[in-house]
Amino acid sequence: MENVREVLQELMSKRKLDSKFQTLMSAVYTDPDVLQFCEQHKAELSSDSVARSASKLYEYVQERNKYQRHEATLMPGYEPILIVNNHLIEVSYRPSAQLLANQKQQALDARVRSVNMPKMIRRARFEDFFPDENRKSALNAALDFVQAYEKNPHKFRKGLYLSGSFGVGKTYLLGAIANELATQDLASTLVHFPSFAVEMKTAIGENTLAEKLDAIKKAPLLMLDDIGADAMSSWVRDEVLGVILEYRMQNELPTFFSSNFSMAQLENEHLQMNQRGELEPLKAKRLMERIRFLATEITMVGVNRRQNSN
Repeated sequence: MENVREVLQELMSKRKLDSKFQTLMSAVYTDPDVLQFCEQHKAELSSDSVARSASKLYEYVQERNKYQRHEATLMPGYEPILIVNNHLIEVSYRPSAQLLANQKQQALDARVRSVNMPKMIRRARFEDFFPDENRKSALNAALDFVQAYEKNPHKFRKGLYLSGSFGVGKTYLLGAIANELATQDLASTLVHFPSFAVEMKTAIGENTLAEKLDAIKKAPLLMLDDIGADAMSSWVRDEVLGVILEYRMQNELPTFFSSNFSMAQLENEHLQMNQRGELEPLKAKRLMERIRFLATEITMVGVNRRQNSN
């Protein structure tokens, strides 16, 4: 095929088309993208092959226009392109940039399992974590863990036990760790522990306790948020938290915690007391041994950023 414009004009003049269709095809044959494509592939195309591809060229122009106007198309999320197949022009559809971005985000989200956690966890990023002097050590420890874990996720290393008052960024930092690991195809599970404890009580009646507990205790990387926020019954302490910690210690699985209590406070003021008001220091000590095996405590201090977003 020599002169593309002349060939397309000749096709229009030779074909006996009704006026409406002729107008439509005239727009197709003079379309800049169609002209450019035919010019680029003129060595592979003949005037006959272009004529036989009229319906495909029409489909391309129509679907491309809809795509550019953000209207419904034959293949939502896909962009039409022209290709040559066996000396004929055909329409192919490739994923749009937006679809690829959405798929990438969905893949990242799938690697961060969130159980009763706030929505902001999905948006948590290290670059948005303000590292003032009171929180720098926590950020550095988080970055060190991520770097080491990404290099060798099968080697056991301690997680972090982030303690501090409300709103200093403990939960946010856990989310930032999880989201950063997700970019390296590493999965994690974040659990709001007080809500999970309530869910476990409900699971007894539904006969799903073992299944739900297994899913949490066997997570490749687990983050237990807000440990000690609510009063913990002996059953939750021993049969839920205790079972999770024992499994993770025995299998050397990385585990993170956040709490408004320091480790010492959690042991002495929270885990010792059962629901009858009786002290059980040995059980509390046993749990804390497992927590200390799994995580290094870092205290975070500062203003309540939930109330002072600036």
